[in-house]
Amino acid sequence: MFPRKRLWLRRRRMDNSIVTRSRNKFWFLFSVLFVFWYLLVYRVDWFPLSISRSQPSFADSDSIRETNLQEENVSVIPYANDVSSKPDENSVNNILSTENDVIADFEGLQRELEPLILSQDDERKEVDSCKGRYIYVHDLPSRFNDDLLKQCKLLDKWSDMCHYLDNMGLGSRLGNPQRLFLTSGWFETHQFSLEVVFHNRMKQYGCLTNDSSHATAIFVPYYSGLDIARYLWGRYNVSVRDWDSRDLVKWLREKPEWSVMDGKDHFLVAGRITWDFRRAVDDDSSWGNKLMFLPESQNMTMLTIESSPWHRNDFAIPYPTYFHPSSDNEVVQWQNKMRRQKRRALFCFAGAPRPNMEDSIRSEIMEQCSASRQKCRLLECKNDKNKCMKPVHVMKLFQNSVFCLQPSGDSFTRRSTFDSILAGCIPVFFSPGSAYVQYLWHLPKDYTTYSVLIPEDDVKQKKSKIDKILSQIPGNKISAMREEVIKLIPKVIYNDPRSRLKTFQDAFDLTIKGVLDRVETLRKEVREGRNSSSDFDEENSWKYYTFGNTKEHEWDNFFRRTNRVRY
Repeated sequence: MFPRKRLWLRRRRMDNSIVTRSRNKFWFLFSVLFVFWYLLVYRVDWFPLSISRSQPSFADSDSIRETNLQEENVSVIPYANDVSSKPDENSVNNILSTENDVIADFEGLQRELEPLILSQDDERKEVDSCKGRYIYVHDLPSRFNDDLLKQCKLLDKWSDMCHYLDNMGLGSRLGNPQRLFLTSGWFETHQFSLEVVFHNRMKQYGCLTNDSSHATAIFVPYYSGLDIARYLWGRYNVSVRDWDSRDLVKWLREKPEWSVMDGKDHFLVAGRITWDFRRAVDDDSSWGNKLMFLPESQNMTMLTIESSPWHRNDFAIPYPTYFHPSSDNEVVQWQNKMRRQKRRALFCFAGAPRPNMEDSIRSEIMEQCSASRQKCRLLECKNDKNKCMKPVHVMKLFQNSVFCLQPSGDSFTRRSTFDSILAGCIPVFFSPGSAYVQYLWHLPKDYTTYSVLIPEDDVKQKKSKIDKILSQIPGNKISAMREEVIKLIPKVIYNDPRSRLKTFQDAFDLTIKGVLDRVETLRKEVREGRNSSSDFDEENSWKYYTFGNTKEHEWDNFFRRTNRVRY
């Protein structure tokens, strides 16, 4: 045979071989797909996927089996009454065998799909965990918040607020001077920076929504305290002081969210005491603005660091402290440190006298402290070197004392109360208006478990000796009270907005819970056509919110107003 012909035959055989192999692969793939399609259509019963796992097995239910066959367009053979159409025994066995195979296949498939189903259930639970907790945040014009931060040098007459507003409002980092603190989590936080801290915490809230129709409550991030701080000292007329507040409520009224409940589902944080926003008369010589007297504000829930006992629309939440942990471990570390802390002084006081205030007992308290030098430590807040503005001096004093005196100052409350709790120092109050009727969402109702109350009139009339009263408290009682104070620490601090605590609820968490509960109550009243605020005289707001009634109470004498212009 010629060489050329042999070459031709060889190539032809190779081509035939390639074609043959290709055909074999094609038919093999076709056969696999056909078998898969046949099993999918005829062998797997998809109907059970829509039936709950808790329902009876298919093998035990003739009615379900018949329904399945009908839904698959398979003829159901009525052999019960028609002998001629009754299948033989082999046919019946074949049918039962097929169904058992299908059931076995489904149970295997069910086992394979179970992790996926459980995963989807978990996802649904995670989504549902926000039900009733969704919050919508108004996107206010920047003049109501961010622009104020840019004017930080103008926010305080005596100091530059800029460094206090660093780190999302926490202030400059403190480090751990004199080993008084922890290596992290401590900041030089200003007592009036709560609006910024709270807003930044809100940005990290786990149940925010962009759809206001899903929201239980609506947050208004207006930095009202920073706003009014620019005009509290100086010759500013009432129109200037009220301008932004009036402009804000006008902006809110025009939003569709307002009309849903006339603003009763809205809430706002004011980072100063309530009296800075309750100017009773339109006189240029009067203090503050009238934000909380505006009709729209009467509907909103107003959160302040000190609320009014005689008004129904504001609620107190804790002052910001110096401690803003970023983990649960930091909280536990600090609590344990305060448990081990040795306390050499029985009691202490950090503050200054109020000579221009007739009702103030501070001078008397300072005299008693000075007279009990072996038991009391005094930190006077005076002159340009005011040590009370230095976290190191304040916290060192409180950490070394068993009791910390907390008399009223310019108003009922003090930031010092929360600094003392932070230091594990038992607070001593002289009026229930300083804490007990204020921080209802954060402090225990039974005030005797964590504090001491010495009526201010008894001190003023020299009926009570502070060192004698405190010395008579048994040691085991003191230990129990201190432990209760230390347990309160997570509840009165605001953790770092850049992180989240996993096991503790901080002051922000408890505040949000309180707001949501209040809004839900108001929503229910709207549906029922009721208004609980009409159930009590506003003058008795402190009593109604604290005890749920306005009956005569032993604290009534503490809350008789003598100066309605000032308060």
